[in-house]
Amino acid sequence: MILQTPYYLIDERALLGNLKKIEYLRKNSGAKTVLALKCFSTPAVFSLMSKYMDGTTSSSLYEAKLGAEMFGKETHAFSVAYSKEDIDGLKKISDKIIFNSASQLKRFYKDVKNLKVGLRINPSVSYSHFDLADPSRKYSRLGVFDVKEAMSALNKIDGVMFHYNCENEDFAAFSKMLDFISKKYEKVLQKINWVSLGGGISFTKDGYPLARFCAKLKEFSQKFNVQVYLEPGEAAVTKCCELATTVLDVVKNEKNIAIVDASTEAHTLDLLIYRERAKLNEKKGSNEYIIAGRSCLAGDVFGTYKIARKLKVGSKIRFSDAAGYTMVKKNWFNGVKMPSIAVKRLNGKIELVRQFDYKDFVKSLS
Repeated sequence: MILQTPYYLIDERALLGNLKKIEYLRKNSGAKTVLALKCFSTPAVFSLMSKYMDGTTSSSLYEAKLGAEMFGKETHAFSVAYSKEDIDGLKKISDKIIFNSASQLKRFYKDVKNLKVGLRINPSVSYSHFDLADPSRKYSRLGVFDVKEAMSALNKIDGVMFHYNCENEDFAAFSKMLDFISKKYEKVLQKINWVSLGGGISFTKDGYPLARFCAKLKEFSQKFNVQVYLEPGEAAVTKCCELATTVLDVVKNEKNIAIVDASTEAHTLDLLIYRERAKLNEKKGSNEYIIAGRSCLAGDVFGTYKIARKLKVGSKIRFSDAAGYTMVKKNWFNGVKMPSIAVKRLNGKIELVRQFDYKDFVKSLS
């Protein structure tokens, strides 16, 4: 199938590689895994993912509904702050509802007490390369910091969530922080039935000591007699999707600048926010190019690269790792054409699952 750029292409075979590692983790640690929909929420591959995962976790009512309706299995709900409307909707579809604060737990407890109720605890330690994503940053609003406040909520909850990792590929750091949590919150952990350790742990990355990770989780679970949950997002979908683009023009301002039919602002916003360079599927060489987007934003730049070939109008450019925190943030800035979504199935066939047009642009704004 010939697809018109730009488009996101999800490769189920690559996705399956991550899912097999998740399956290994579930079998060897006893932990359950729920897909973090805030990171990746494309239903076209949910049928495959649901075979290897235990459900979904959400950050809003709409995400929770998506998980319940399209993924199935367990549906965990979390939000930094719920409205009454949120609670009324979530209590009908959720297996677990996790509160961010003791005040919201108290306010809505009567509405959800028949469900499995949890509270987010902030252990005051975290792993993040970015202050923007650091849950333990100064003045953080994410979770309960005070141990006594957490203890006082034990009569209302049967589980807790610690979400304190962001792109943590350092097993030693993870292990050290888990030991810290075990000691600091020992009295809390002894009184509950389940613990979510959140997401942000890069346990599917090549070279990660997965067996040691499983052993650590199992040890923690057995010590406190709790069911451990992980909330993989990036770990589930890393290296399984690319953004395919076409060069529209090549201009020169001291350096060669190739302009493609996509945009960082509209299609890879996570990279722009964190000032990271897009990963390019190209052989390295001596031809240097700034590859830029087509929006009017001056800083709409994917990165500077030295590649083997020379680029010209019509050249195809593919950016890898365009799934996690990328597809969920796509937008209509400048009215730039939204990338289609395609899936390369396990049998090798490519299926075009969604195209966007002018009507979608108009409907998104009025």
